[in-house]
Amino acid sequence: MFTGVLIIAVGWAIVAARLQKPRNRGLTRLAWSQFWLVVANAVAGGISVLAKLNPWVVAFHFLLAIALLTTTALTWHRARQSAEVAPSPGRAPRLVSRGLTGLTLALIVVGTLVTGSGPHSGDSADVPRMGFVWADVTVFHAVVGTLTLLVALVLFFLLRADPNGALAARRTLFFTVVVILQGAVGAVQALNGLPEALVALHLLGSALVWIGALRVMLDANPALFRAQDTASLTAAENRVPAL
Repeated sequence: MFTGVLIIAVGWAIVAARLQKPRNRGLTRLAWSQFWLVVANAVAGGISVLAKLNPWVVAFHFLLAIALLTTTALTWHRARQSAEVAPSPGRAPRLVSRGLTGLTLALIVVGTLVTGSGPHSGDSADVPRMGFVWADVTVFHAVVGTLTLLVALVLFFLLRADPNGALAARRTLFFTVVVILQGAVGAVQALNGLPEALVALHLLGSALVWIGALRVMLDANPALFRAQDTASLTAAENRVPAL
């Protein structure tokens, strides 16, 4: 039922992107990618039920949801881009921001292993789990989270010292706060038997952490994900004779 509501929202985004003047094909493609990822998530969700919540299938389902968040964030970013390219920070913060994004993705992937290896929150049934030692993979998840936090702090100070890094520095500061809160929720849930409410809150936090990492990278690398030159695109379309 919720997927139907989501498809309506994505359809709205597709129509809105298609009606942009001048036409922006990159924005339209991003909007369509959301639709196909919703479909893929629906299929993965159905398979997870048929597989009796096999943790590997559930983890894949969650990563598909992260992919949907990625295309949604990129669509939002491109739709709000101005025609002028923002000044870019120096090489060091740009590279660190990309590394931070990769480390955040690793953190989320390891988090799915923690969830798939530990007790099945909210369900007393005998649900099969992954073969990892839950305590060990939880500690590894915490280590990766700590590294993510440290890299974010390094990036924040690099951006603060850069004359073109003010916006990205603010994004990084917000990201750092979210990571700290997410780590606190994760620690509390792990030490208290994985209560359902905290597990749900931790899932929400992982989504916010990933979106935050993407926005940090996009603002630290303003030329990395530039929209296609709509003026040249319009000129090219005008050269094509009408059918």
